[in-house]
Amino acid sequence: MKAIGISEAKNLAKLDTLQAYYSIAGRDLEREIVPLLQDQRRGLLVWSPLAGGLLSGKYSRENQKPEDSRRSAFDFPLVDKERTWRILDVLRPIAQAHETSVAAVALAWILAKPFVTSVIIGAKRVDQLRQNLSAVEIQLTADEIGRLDEVSALPPEYPGWMIPFQNSNRLADVPRI
Repeated sequence: MKAIGISEAKNLAKLDTLQAYYSIAGRDLEREIVPLLQDQRRGLLVWSPLAGGLLSGKYSRENQKPEDSRRSAFDFPLVDKERTWRILDVLRPIAQAHETSVAAVALAWILAKPFVTSVIIGAKRVDQLRQNLSAVEIQLTADEIGRLDEVSALPPEYPGWMIPFQNSNRLADVPRI
């Protein structure tokens, strides 16, 4: 925000977009950065939208280190694996319903976010590239987006998780005059 303010005050080049990591398995930007981008009408250029291949469809609880996979040797970006397995459990049937890949649905979810302006994809093979590009043709339903949003939601952080405890006795019935 400070850089945006300085660039505007000094009539410098406008900061139109932020290039950052974002995926259905890594939604941390939604805590502070996404609200800033939305408020300032800036875009998000996403890198590693498949979480370093973790959302490609070849990983699972049972197959956490598939042969010939980059993430097996370099486990990056960091994600909550248990949460990611739950996300994949929801992604798979949605992909089957659309007759497409898990990766394409994960990308379609990102592309459905109004603050995302573009996505940087990576592929080793032409078929992976085609699969990733097919995401632009997938129209997820509101129900599908809702299920994906719910399973991938960030856990509350302090002070957010404290507020329900603080307010638990404040809304109790009290005599009114």
